Amino acid sequence: MIYNLPPGVSGAEAKSYDDPTGWWGVLSLDEIIRRRSYQVASIIKVGVNDFEKLYEMELSPAAVSLKPVDSEALLRKPPQPRLNFSAGVDPVGPSAPAESIKIVGNAKLPRELEKVIYDDIPSLDAVPKLYREGVDIYTLIRAMSLGMIGKLRKRKLVPTRWAITAVDNLLINNMLKGLKDAPTIKSVEVYRSEYLGNKFTVILYPGPYGSEWIEVWFPLSLFANNSDRPLVVYNRDNFKGKTLTVDGGYDAARFALVEALARRGRVASAIIIREVLPSYYASIGNWHIRESVRAALRNNPLKFSTLNEALKWVKESVSLSAWRTIEGKTLKRRNRSLEEFARRR
Repeated sequence: MIYNLPPGVSGAEAKSYDDPTGWWGVLSLDEIIRRRSYQVASIIKVGVNDFEKLYEMELSPAAVSLKPVDSEALLRKPPQPRLNFSAGVDPVGPSAPAESIKIVGNAKLPRELEKVIYDDIPSLDAVPKLYREGVDIYTLIRAMSLGMIGKLRKRKLVPTRWAITAVDNLLINNMLKGLKDAPTIKSVEVYRSEYLGNKFTVILYPGPYGSEWIEVWFPLSLFANNSDRPLVVYNRDNFKGKTLTVDGGYDAARFALVEALARRGRVASAIIIREVLPSYYASIGNWHIRESVRAALRNNPLKFSTLNEALKWVKESVSLSAWRTIEGKTLKRRNRSLEEFARRR
């Protein structure tokens, strides 16, 4: 387990060192990396089945506390002065094995989460229940990673990356079940947002739920460094939440999309376009994708009478690579789906 501590920082200031919803649209990429690099990653080895041990040490409650909890770590050696980046998860700052970690403050857990910690409820039911009761998704991810949710005999400590994927998909699938008989939206809507060198375009149009993901990494951007051509990634899902390939970034975007549709009580067909510019020079996790699509869908949309009108506008506002993917991989199937949908009505 990695327990991150910002030395000499406490209270409200400490919260700002790990606060995705508070960071979005406020902090620059440089500042986010600075805050991650300032935290010392105190590492303790724990067996995957020893989730109760972390709870007894008060580390699990501290990790999901509503307010920062003062902690002390005794390290076995000086931290290695480097920042580790990994696609899909937050960067990890200077790290070192910990001799001991002591929680010296009192954790304040969300009341709803505290109620289910000792309940024998499967994650399939517990995660959506807690989300509906107001527990935010980032707390749920930490709780899932630390073995605080699920059937008691099946709980395990899992890597953060797995917990993110699990929580996103559990919530997506649960919300889609609730939208099974929901009416479709009535007009074509286009939403935009931009943050940290990432541009997002979301197109919603009348039809059964299904989403398509077009991700374009510009030349000289993080994952297209060795190419003079854009790197294009395509994925899609359907009403059952089944995607072509596993993609944590797409899962984060789908969660924000389905969350917005569930809030409206409507279904729609969707295209989500992510354009990644060279200014996004370091991977800082998928949280900013989730929050960027959330932010886009909170904006007032541009509305169009027809999908063709919307696509004409989108063609002028997105990269050529994104448009070619729409033309080459999605238009024929989409037009067929729209015709079938029109006949059903």
